[in-house]
Amino acid sequence: MLITLFLLSSIIGIAFFMFLPKIQITWIKKSFIIYGISFSITAVVLLSVFLYEHRTLYVNALDSFINKSEAAQTVEPATTYVSDKHIEESVKLEAPQVEQMPELPRGCEVTSLAMLLQYHGLDVDKMELAKQVKKNPTPYRETDKEIYFGNPHNGFVGDMYTFSNPGLGVYHGPIAELAASYLGERVHDFTGGDFQEILQHLNQDRPVWVIINAAYKELPKEDFTTWKTEDGEISITRRLHSVLVTGYDDNYIYFNDPLNREEKAPIDSFKAAWNQMGKQAITVF
Repeated sequence: MLITLFLLSSIIGIAFFMFLPKIQITWIKKSFIIYGISFSITAVVLLSVFLYEHRTLYVNALDSFINKSEAAQTVEPATTYVSDKHIEESVKLEAPQVEQMPELPRGCEVTSLAMLLQYHGLDVDKMELAKQVKKNPTPYRETDKEIYFGNPHNGFVGDMYTFSNPGLGVYHGPIAELAASYLGERVHDFTGGDFQEILQHLNQDRPVWVIINAAYKELPKEDFTTWKTEDGEISITRRLHSVLVTGYDDNYIYFNDPLNREEKAPIDSFKAAWNQMGKQAITVF
């Protein structure tokens, strides 16, 4: 309404001044001047009132324009990933220590899982897990040139209870499946992830089950052999081992070893061995 009155007053004021030069009678000319000035003043007043009542709208519009101009000149920060998050300089968790010997000479994987589950309050022992873990039934067969045996990704390969019979162990998949039978979706298999994620979980009071080797360092090529499985050829080492990682500091990774031989290893060596064994890792939320 105000803007309409403003426009109308402006038009009338301009019209008076446009016709002013054509008017010869003095008193009429004076009247035109007075009316023209009056309508012009009215137009200015109406415009001032309109702008005052809508001042917030115009201020916000101006701020928006300025902010957009500044944003166009600003470089967006890089995305922050898990590995960039702050972690403590050292962490050491207290988890139950369970030994695999003498009952389970090849049972390091299920024994480390027992420690992880017990840490989270479950009353389960290594022998129960040894019975429950998925088994790979592929029999051992050796020729002059090749070895035929099972794939540890599909289940435990060979005899877990004695070294008298052929055997190897099991990888992360069947272990995660067994853990999930107790804790469901709380089980997190992050195999293939970054080593930094292990440290992140430790910072959240979550020990980590891993596949490593019995030397806790990268192995030479001669410690690996190739055998044929139901899924084709795979490279394996008979020094396969599993531990429960419980902490770290600037120099060492700390762990509960089912063989109870070591409690720590140089962090760089341990990381290299973990990478070499396929970055296999499981934890529980």
